[in-house]
Amino acid sequence: MRLPYVPDPPNFTSEEDKAVEQRVRQRRGEKGLIALDRTLLHAPPVADGWNSFLGSIRTKTSLPTSIRETAICRVAVLNKAWYEWESHSPILESAEVLAVLNSSPRQPLADLGEKLGAVLAYTDAMTLDVRVPDSVFEQLKTVGFSEKEIVEITATVAAYNCVSRFLVALDVGERNAQTGPKEGGKE
Repeated sequence: MRLPYVPDPPNFTSEEDKAVEQRVRQRRGEKGLIALDRTLLHAPPVADGWNSFLGSIRTKTSLPTSIRETAICRVAVLNKAWYEWESHSPILESAEVLAVLNSSPRQPLADLGEKLGAVLAYTDAMTLDVRVPDSVFEQLKTVGFSEKEIVEITATVAAYNCVSRFLVALDVGERNAQTGPKEGGKE
């Protein structure tokens, strides 16, 4: 970790900062503050916005869990954000985990199914190239994603690229030395 984690509980004196901490705790539930939260809480207004935005991406979209988590995990693999991978990969089915890990960038496994394959291709393009080829975008529509779902997929990939870059830049969870995912997802 490049910065010390904020203590748990934080030593906030401002009522506004204490309220931010409580909103983060409320979203996390029994899990309590995680390393990411304890890093973000160095800047409570940033932590507050992050909590609201990522909370919406994780819990308020219409995407099926497999679609959302496949995109998140693919971003983690592409960006070598192993802390992110370890948090999200246990949510995936084993076939999805293998597809996310074993398919070459820009060439997802065909046997994953049309929808997940389209999501992987789109995630690869957004993450590696930023500019998405028309053919990759059209594939999302061809396999039946609605306009709302395409916005949600795009927001998910964009948000988790932000998350992974934050995690790696600050070495949150001390995972930068890892060369790949830990067996079984979590430590």
